[in-house]
Amino acid sequence: MNLAAATNESLAQMSNTLIYSSMAVYTLAFLAHIAEWVLGSRSKVGRTAAALTQQAAEAPKVTVQVKGGGTAVLDKPKVVTRSAAGSRDVPDGPGAAGGTVKGDLYGRIAVSLTALAFLIEAGGVLTRALSVQRAPWGNMYEFSITFSTVAVGAYLGFLAARKNVRWMGLALVTTVLLDLGIATTWLYTESDQLVPALHSYWLWIHVSTAIFCGAVFYLGAVATLLYLFRDSYENKLATGGNPGSFARSVLERLPAAASLDKFAYRVNAAIFPLWTFTIIAGAIWAGDAWGRYWGWDAKEVWSFITWVGYAAYLHARATAGWKGRKAAYIALIAFACFLFNYYGVNIFVSSKHSYAGV
Repeated sequence: MNLAAATNESLAQMSNTLIYSSMAVYTLAFLAHIAEWVLGSRSKVGRTAAALTQQAAEAPKVTVQVKGGGTAVLDKPKVVTRSAAGSRDVPDGPGAAGGTVKGDLYGRIAVSLTALAFLIEAGGVLTRALSVQRAPWGNMYEFSITFSTVAVGAYLGFLAARKNVRWMGLALVTTVLLDLGIATTWLYTESDQLVPALHSYWLWIHVSTAIFCGAVFYLGAVATLLYLFRDSYENKLATGGNPGSFARSVLERLPAAASLDKFAYRVNAAIFPLWTFTIIAGAIWAGDAWGRYWGWDAKEVWSFITWVGYAAYLHARATAGWKGRKAAYIALIAFACFLFNYYGVNIFVSSKHSYAGV
């Protein structure tokens, strides 16, 4: 059978056109998010500083005996607690728009453009699959376009559930554009049929769950990174520091560090069992395809290292001395392992999982 003849070139070209079109719309969404942050008024921010100042003013007093029979009232020493422990009473910021009508308008435009780009990109993934009548993730290019589609879909899903995640929009659109730029320039592979080893229903199960897990891990990594910045900002305010104007204008609008930390923990904890299933499904598929369940192939090893990283993060969250910033660092290391498992192993390491070049 001629494999080239099995490819519908018209649908393959349509897929490419849709992917490039989605990049154009994502660019417009990126500009709208920039406008949301820049043009949104800063007059309604400053609640973090006000809350921490009020906490200091309301600190309990300590009465002590002094020499000569009198008493003196002293301020109780201020103790700055980690926001990850949930003990710092700091309100969430008003969002990227700063709580203003103008900023909110640009934010809504940005979300609408992101949703439109998502639909166009999803169309590109679908037509890619239809062009060869198979799952659209047989190489790194297809994995990349599907990954970014799922990540944006998860973000829009949180918004549809009325979760406060619009603060993530700018970072999300920026990285999606980077992902698609790398995919269309360095990772692009012509639409073609799969090698025989990949003709299995496990392709649909194993790779789809890996893509979904990675997309959700990405959202958790963004929240974790922003948590570290926001937590440092709150600590500086609580200890009497004076953050710069840029920090105030940006970090003040984000949710409180405790909220960011909680969001990251919940999404990572929720998706971790599915990542466990992904590794198990891959082992079962390996048994069918290669006659062994585990062979210490580079992809298998780094998938397991990623699993260990997130397991360590979840364990750290349950350990008092490792909550907060220490646990956040572990989460970022675990996501870095996921990225290396995808890019590093596929490009730089010889692996049985390497099929279509990149």
